[in-house]
Amino acid sequence: MTRVRSILGGAAGNLVEWFDWYVYSAFSLYFAPVFFPGGDPAAQFLKTASVFWVGFLMRPVGGWLLGRIGDRHGRRTALALSVGMMGGGSLLLALTPGYAQIGAAAPVLLLIARMVQGLSLGGEYGAAATYLSEVSAPEHRGFWSSFQYVTLYGGQLLALALILGMQASGIGEAALASWGWRVAFLVGAALALGVFWLRRGIAESPDFAAEGGAAKKPGGIAVLWREHRRPVLIAFALAMGSNVLFYTFTTYMQKYLVVTSGFAKNEASRICAGATFLAILAQPPLGALSDRIGRKPLQYAFGLGGLLLTVPIMLAIGRAHDALTAFALMLAALTILSCSTATSAAVKAELFPVHVRALGVGLPYAISQSLFGGSAETLALSLKAAGHEVAYFWYASAMAGVALIAAYLLKESAPRRRAGGRGAG
Repeated sequence: MTRVRSILGGAAGNLVEWFDWYVYSAFSLYFAPVFFPGGDPAAQFLKTASVFWVGFLMRPVGGWLLGRIGDRHGRRTALALSVGMMGGGSLLLALTPGYAQIGAAAPVLLLIARMVQGLSLGGEYGAAATYLSEVSAPEHRGFWSSFQYVTLYGGQLLALALILGMQASGIGEAALASWGWRVAFLVGAALALGVFWLRRGIAESPDFAAEGGAAKKPGGIAVLWREHRRPVLIAFALAMGSNVLFYTFTTYMQKYLVVTSGFAKNEASRICAGATFLAILAQPPLGALSDRIGRKPLQYAFGLGGLLLTVPIMLAIGRAHDALTAFALMLAALTILSCSTATSAAVKAELFPVHVRALGVGLPYAISQSLFGGSAETLALSLKAAGHEVAYFWYASAMAGVALIAAYLLKESAPRRRAGGRGAG
């Protein structure tokens, strides 16, 4: 029962954090003109996407700060601090007046709020991945740690469900653009407060407790780089591919369906919500599969699938004019991605020892998010505006190729496969 409560606490907080993060992307269709008046919709989306990217610049700082806190003071402390900062950022977003009321201060406050949330989310991934992996039984670690992306996708799905519910409620587009988007951020702030209280009561991870507190051993960036350089580089390369394709197939997809494919906003939201729901269902079975056949085969499937199929899938979606076709193609893309996401937490946590695990998992991932994940949507929109949209799809495909190389260099870490002597990298 203690293990279930611990997994619930780690996963629920991850869901709320990603809900708060994705509410920005989902509702940017409505609040972009509030902070950036004038210009055509594509230009407004580009400006809000740029702020989205700036938030990512804080991710490495958050990965370092909360990673060190998690390794020195415990995973539970880092998790509680992370969700608290995310809720504070959502509250600031909900209460910030628009450009018409306070002028240039409005986009500045928008930027500050996203930087706080970026700091939070930069630490959340490493803390949550480490905690979920450490509270899971080793032989079922792939299954239980897959719930990190169940809740990550779930946060995105809740954000989409909220926007779909508000669109269907009859309040109208004008109300959504005026005040409806603020309600979404208030919901996120309230949920974060509740999860902060929940995380304060969960048990510390047994691995950290067994070490008597990892602060007794030397840690930090210098130790991580000097003694664990190969795992750091592998974790970074794996994250490069998964982050670029994740943001391509999720946050950018909604704009792509509207601007390129020509779907209405609410129809694009429904397509994304349906495909994301099925992707959530795929995470635990794929995680459990990795416990039986190993982590490497699924990482190979992601790298090879992303390398060969990203360009044709995205081009086909751009030409799709019926919702069912677009849905099927998006689901195919998310299935490829799920081979990576379902095993992400377990793979990265198993690369590092306890005293540098939260930092080792969180920092390379956060740097990759900052450089490649956060820039994905901005780069895609910029290339589209310049008339070279297809170039972005080739870029995303190349990033999957980098992950494929990292998968080859990865040593098998699933306990069952490693024990059977088939874990050579």
